[in-house]
Amino acid sequence: MRLAAIIFAPILLSGCYITHAAYEEGRILWHRKPIDDVLARKDLPADVRAQLETVLAVRKFAAEKLGENVGGAYETIAPVDQRAVVYVLMAAPRDSLEPYTWWFPIVGSVPYRGYFDESDAIAEAAALEAEGLDTMVRPSIAFSSLGFFDDPLLTNLLKLDRVELAGVLIHELFHRTYFLASDAMFDESAANYVGSAGAVAFFAATDGESAPSTIAARGILDSDLKFARFLLKEQARLLDIYYTPNLSKDQLDKRREAAFAAIKADYAALAPSLSGLDRFDLDKQPLNNAVLINYLLYFHQLDNFAALQRMNHGDLRATIAQIISIAKAHPDDPFYAIAQVVRAAAPPPAGH
Repeated sequence: MRLAAIIFAPILLSGCYITHAAYEEGRILWHRKPIDDVLARKDLPADVRAQLETVLAVRKFAAEKLGENVGGAYETIAPVDQRAVVYVLMAAPRDSLEPYTWWFPIVGSVPYRGYFDESDAIAEAAALEAEGLDTMVRPSIAFSSLGFFDDPLLTNLLKLDRVELAGVLIHELFHRTYFLASDAMFDESAANYVGSAGAVAFFAATDGESAPSTIAARGILDSDLKFARFLLKEQARLLDIYYTPNLSKDQLDKRREAAFAAIKADYAALAPSLSGLDRFDLDKQPLNNAVLINYLLYFHQLDNFAALQRMNHGDLRATIAQIISIAKAHPDDPFYAIAQVVRAAAPPPAGH
């Protein structure tokens, strides 16, 4: 699943772990090269040249048309020797969709922890499972330092197609533009919507409204919205179980396993209507609460972000500014505040 973003700050822990994290980040930054210098090479493969030109065009568009805080991000490129930059660990109780969290300075409570070595992530997952928690470990192909550094483009991102690449960059630049501490669900869902909608806006402006790239970007955005609605329904199915009082462990296990089987069946029916299926792996992995939370973080109430954009007559720059303004005014529950704005602007029911 190509859930691109994990903010870098949460993986900076204490002791030897912070030393490793600082080393890895420093190594990436040390090996940065200006993209303009790379483009000056006459022997540069045409496909790499096209991707790098797209990167520069996207960052220019994000700054000038979307109002994102681009700064010096993605002006440089740095090599990485693996598909995943970090491995992300998530965990949750077996009877709840509230994530297990870790607390770190600056970013507050976060529902994930990143590892540079997959074996370390798997070992920690095993330890949490021994405590009775659901877990999952997944790769992450990109990160944002939240503006603390001028993030380079990582060479693994060149393997994405142009539409995916544009969405990832705009997503990451949203993290650099605004970050709400201790609310990963808002940060990731808002960035996810902005990334997908931003890719639509970028390709419509550069390639044309009817270009294949624009159509593909619209398909991804539409799929994100469909998938978000699907998750809302499936979340309600599980919460109905977890809120049932006095269930024995055996009763809980049987009911939730039946629910996970039903979720997979529902997803199988939905999947043919989705674009970018490699981003959704519900049919390719065992389900548990940690896996579902992983998706819920990125796809929560996306329809309300889309409604804000319609209220702004399709102006994504104005929508991004409004999302940030509402979140700053209502940091305790920005989703509820956005829903209230959307509800207030909705036309009254017929007959009223």
